Amino acid sequence: MKDYKRILVTAALPYANGPVHIGHLAGCYIPADIYVRYQRAQKQDIKFVGGSDEHGVPITIRAMKEGVSPQQIVDKYHAIIKDSFEKMGISFDIYSRTTNPVHHKTAADFFKKLYDDGLFEEKETEQFYDEKTNTFLADRYITGTCPVCGNPNAYGDQCEKCGSSLSPEQLINPRSTLSDAVPVKKLTKHWYFPLQNYEPWLKQWVLEDHKEWKNNVYGQCKSWLDNGLQSRAMTRDSNWGVKVPLPGTEGKVLYVWFDAPIGYISATKELTKQWADYWCKEDTKLVHFIGKDNIVFHCIIFPAMLKAHGGFVLPDNVPANEFLNIEGEKVSTSRNWAVWVHEYLKDFPGCEDVLRYVLCANAPETKDNDFTWKDFQDRNNSELVSIFGNFVNRSLVLMHKLCGGKVPPFHNAIIDGDDKQLMEDIKAAKIKVTQSIEEYRFREALFEIIDLSRKGNQYLQKKEPWKKAGAENGQQQIDNCIHLSLQLTANLAILINPFLPVTARKILHMLKVVEKMLDWENAGSFKLLSVGYTLRAPELLFRKIEDSEIAAQVEKLRANAIAGSNTQNVEKKSAGGNVVQPMENMLKQEIVYDDFAKLDLKTGKILSAEKVEKADKLLKLEIDLGFEKRIIVSGIALHFKPEEIIGKQVVVVANLAPRKMRGIESNGMILMAEDKNGKLHFINTEEAIEPGAGVS
Repeated sequence: MKDYKRILVTAALPYANGPVHIGHLAGCYIPADIYVRYQRAQKQDIKFVGGSDEHGVPITIRAMKEGVSPQQIVDKYHAIIKDSFEKMGISFDIYSRTTNPVHHKTAADFFKKLYDDGLFEEKETEQFYDEKTNTFLADRYITGTCPVCGNPNAYGDQCEKCGSSLSPEQLINPRSTLSDAVPVKKLTKHWYFPLQNYEPWLKQWVLEDHKEWKNNVYGQCKSWLDNGLQSRAMTRDSNWGVKVPLPGTEGKVLYVWFDAPIGYISATKELTKQWADYWCKEDTKLVHFIGKDNIVFHCIIFPAMLKAHGGFVLPDNVPANEFLNIEGEKVSTSRNWAVWVHEYLKDFPGCEDVLRYVLCANAPETKDNDFTWKDFQDRNNSELVSIFGNFVNRSLVLMHKLCGGKVPPFHNAIIDGDDKQLMEDIKAAKIKVTQSIEEYRFREALFEIIDLSRKGNQYLQKKEPWKKAGAENGQQQIDNCIHLSLQLTANLAILINPFLPVTARKILHMLKVVEKMLDWENAGSFKLLSVGYTLRAPELLFRKIEDSEIAAQVEKLRANAIAGSNTQNVEKKSAGGNVVQPMENMLKQEIVYDDFAKLDLKTGKILSAEKVEKADKLLKLEIDLGFEKRIIVSGIALHFKPEEIIGKQVVVVANLAPRKMRGIESNGMILMAEDKNGKLHFINTEEAIEPGAGVS
């Protein structure tokens, strides 16, 4: 293995066209942060860079939908994303953005170097053009009917219903999303990067030199290389992005996937004057953490760009994760089927480490995995509370009860097999965790730590120090048991620190030790706490998650998706007043009539409404369904005052299974619509309908 002097870690640049959700965290940001925190504990020279990707079609589409400028969009979402990362403990050395001047100059200079070296192919091709708005259309600005599944809202690059990759030429009845006009073909000039020229080198570099890469990464790269590479346009017709640094190129910018990875370089330039050490010296280890949808760009296109430019190091590894689904369905930002990080932080204050734990324990390292709120609750209550937290708490409680609140001595003369086994388990755990993190197997490493705390509980249960008082050598047996349990607690703080940094520091506080103890070299030691040292009173590391909290999150997820789907056919206007057709496929997977027939939708009337105690978002509603009265708990308290909605007509899912929320049994769900500003509205007809009428 190559001996590296420094490490540079990058995490994929998220598009600043919306907040980040838990799929983003699980995909690359938590794995990257675990790796970085571990390497820092190893005292490695390491930099962790990231930032917002603020160019490209998704930004301009969002701006058009909201009727504001692209700059306003990126300013808004960059701040939200950065705040979410900071609160989740993603410890970037710098979190930059690609609209910064240093990035524009770095990306433009990179392009100009390749241009001056004669490495681009200049081509004039026909591309789709909107004559009403005088705009060349990127693929995502064109919608039409999918030729594969018949979805009428397929994009020019992909059908999000059936997943087929498309080109605008394949769409049936294509339309411009800017004006609803039928696009025409028009000549335009662009600069293409001849990837095929680097194919022999890439085959050697990827397929021969990096066989240790994860199977999903290696396999996807092999598939692309086996199919043959082609020239790829590195410029686009647009006014938003890094301007092409050539004369006579007004209205042309760098392709976002050309400029975005260069953002790693420009961010490092912002971070340190020694940026070239991390990008240009061969004894640097470069690691890209990404999701599987970015594999080709980071393993084929960007390395080929770096190779063509010359003078840059190439990635040592690209440990990409698969996708994280939610409650059995793919994440869909268009229909709001997502758990947004900034909302989680509000709903579960002080539980940042819980989410980090669950997303790592269930990380999609080798295949797509599923996040469910029930699993979130079970892992917190059964693993963090009942195993890890329980052991730490028991150790400190017993120390105060049986050893006067001080670290007791260890008596070698009476050491027994159980003591020796626990000491061996601690040493073995350090070795396993170290190896697993070094090889990017973070789930496996986390399991070893939880398993070590489980062994600690078993050790305490077997030794039963609370029964030893008065027995022969009783206090010495108590001392040895508590001493080893406290040393294990200190070891757990070191091992868990890369994964749950807030938890590690809570343990340090109780043990009255400084952060220096978290250095990785200290793991496996049995001299972390001095004999006779007084420790603080124990505090619970984690709290139990209640059923009502989980029920509220499930209802919120479903209600948001329903509200998102209800807005799919609402026409929106751009800043210029043009009607903009829906550009996001809001529909769930297609169902048949029999599926719909299972729903029993009834009209109802709200008889009473009151706030649910200790639940800011919940109202307890009494609904008249004509044939009976129901209690329904609904997450609409932030949108309506109870007294304002009495007498309102509602549509109720009447045959939804009962669910307890904050101790109240909810018997149904009311349907709401959400406008573009996130405000909820009742679904009403112009005429009042008697409660109990069927809705079809």
